[in-house]
Amino acid sequence: MSGINKVILVGRLGKDPEIRTFENNVKKASFTLATSEYFKDKGGNRIEQTEWHNIYCWRNLAENAEKYLNKGKMIYLEGKLRTRSWEDNGSKRYITEIEASTFTILSPKGDDSAAGAVATQVPNQAAAAVPPANVPEPAYEPDTDDLPF
Repeated sequence: MSGINKVILVGRLGKDPEIRTFENNVKKASFTLATSEYFKDKGGNRIEQTEWHNIYCWRNLAENAEKYLNKGKMIYLEGKLRTRSWEDNGSKRYITEIEASTFTILSPKGDDSAAGAVATQVPNQAAAAVPPANVPEPAYEPDTDDLPF
């Protein structure tokens, strides 16, 4: 059996995505994501504990991050943990990052300060159209005549 490497985060962007373009117009977006937890200490004071995550994504997902993400926006993100290493003045350094595979914008359109209904989901596929342009809400009216009570 193989292992599972999956990360799910809900948090706010700490900065606008930083975009780099490589050969063949391949894009990479990098940004930080803050996740917060709240708890009460022994004195009953509410304490906020924030973790910062380094996120990156490639190609179409990076292009969508460039277009639709900015500092303060709340997102739902799925991805994988990736660890890389390098030499720095003779010592080996390590960093663990998250390679995003999909994200969903949770902030309401035009409001980066509060979470709301899911605005759009951005899969890591070439055919992704984000955000949906003026998609009407599905009309649903329950037929009260067929209720069993």
